[in-house]
Amino acid sequence: MATALISVLSEDPVKDAESLTDWLRGEPALAGKVRLTGGPPEPGQLGTALDTVTVLLGAGGPLTVLASCLRTWLAQPRRSDVRLKVQLDEGRVVEIDAKRVDTEDVARLLRQAREEGPDQGARD
Repeated sequence: MATALISVLSEDPVKDAESLTDWLRGEPALAGKVRLTGGPPEPGQLGTALDTVTVLLGAGGPLTVLASCLRTWLAQPRRSDVRLKVQLDEGRVVEIDAKRVDTEDVARLLRQAREEGPDQGARD
């Protein structure tokens, strides 16, 4: 099963990752497929912060649902300084900036990142 790792880049990434996790868990199509995780500790750190949202994706539909949910979450007031770094399987990465968010762009970027090779991920 495909996986999306979503890192929240903001002034308070842990709080914003928790908010995004709650938002995605409210989507019936993603029920049971979303969890809050942390990346590996940085050198000199004793542990990790839970600042990454992990979403299990199946074929087709869930990627479109995820794109729609991300666009809606980013469009909320107070999210204009937030960026999301979405890593799909095989290391493909796309960055989505709340200042330039559009439903079609988010869906297109995620589809493009899924279809391209590991070093050719799309950026916005």
